[in-house]
Amino acid sequence: MFRTKRSVLVRRLWRSRAPGGEEEEEEEAAAAAEARAHACGEGRGCCPGKAGRGCGASAGAESELKALTHTVLKRLKERQLEGLLHAVESRGGARTPCLQLPAKADSRLGQHSYPLPVLLCKVFRWPDLRHCSEVKRLCCCESYGKAHAELVCCNPYHLSRLCELESPPPPYSRYPMDFLKPTDCPDSVPSSTETGGANCLAPAGPSDSQVLQEPGDRSHWCVVAYWEEKTRVGRLYSVQEPSLDIFYDLPQGNGFCLGQLNSDNKSQLVQKVRSKIGYGIQLTKEVDGVWVYNRSSYPIFIKSATLDNPDSRTLLVHKVFPGFSIKAFDYEKAYTLQRPNDHEFTQQPWTGFTVQISFVKGWGQCYTRQFISSCPCWLEVIFNNR
Repeated sequence: MFRTKRSVLVRRLWRSRAPGGEEEEEEEAAAAAEARAHACGEGRGCCPGKAGRGCGASAGAESELKALTHTVLKRLKERQLEGLLHAVESRGGARTPCLQLPAKADSRLGQHSYPLPVLLCKVFRWPDLRHCSEVKRLCCCESYGKAHAELVCCNPYHLSRLCELESPPPPYSRYPMDFLKPTDCPDSVPSSTETGGANCLAPAGPSDSQVLQEPGDRSHWCVVAYWEEKTRVGRLYSVQEPSLDIFYDLPQGNGFCLGQLNSDNKSQLVQKVRSKIGYGIQLTKEVDGVWVYNRSSYPIFIKSATLDNPDSRTLLVHKVFPGFSIKAFDYEKAYTLQRPNDHEFTQQPWTGFTVQISFVKGWGQCYTRQFISSCPCWLEVIFNNR
């Protein structure tokens, strides 16, 4: 019996759903096991409800979900099915068009009614997703910023899962501030990076100084430095566009490609982590602040002054799982921070306009790495406060 191209596309999409595929399941399990191995206790992060594959759903629920998904997919045009399949099979790595569907078309699954974007996200990304308030639309999407449109994009890779900050935060990721004193470190990159020693960081070259200190320069909203352990690799990357992809290997990638940088680091761990950066992160300046979206297959770890309680004398490292977004920096909050003597590191002054991001490996009191400069691959994002 011959199948139509539409039916073949629908079958391929169903086979690519979040709970299915032994190869994907093993990869997810390996990533989750490695993440747990480097975390304290159960490795709690700021992304609750991270669903593994095969959540033990009953056969009846699986059958109902399959019937509902097929009903929705069969309404789509062939071109829409091809775009959705490309997005799902590339795991968001490829640029894919919006999947515009009626905004008021909800689908009932069991006792719950889900908007179509939530339903497709449940099927292809997060089986435990419950409500549209748990996701955030990416700025690449045509529905971004549109509150009451007749059509809404249902491409599951045009959305990210929102991180919820822990309260109270786990003690293993906090840094005491009481013993730290400010120290001037001339001619160095203005950085909050700890090294665990008294030495200054690598001096900035002329191009770096020009990027960071040009008076009245508003051409860039941030600069990004890439580090491998205590060594900075490459020059500072100046960011003018509102969105930046930072990646090692991304199909159709356009942005800061870490794979093109020349590194002399021969450490096997650095090379292993570098290869796991994959699709990396997306850094986006939006109306309410700067968001970081984890596009990779492994957790990232973020530290920012504006993620903390303003009255706290400690800094928290936040763990962000794959597919999740977090507002890493808040300009308004940064300007209100009054901590002239709040310095995390003994070798240089603390700046509230800096965010640190480590790939794969975390740091803190319950990790073997106490300082981010011991992490194999990490970023420092310095914001233009003019």
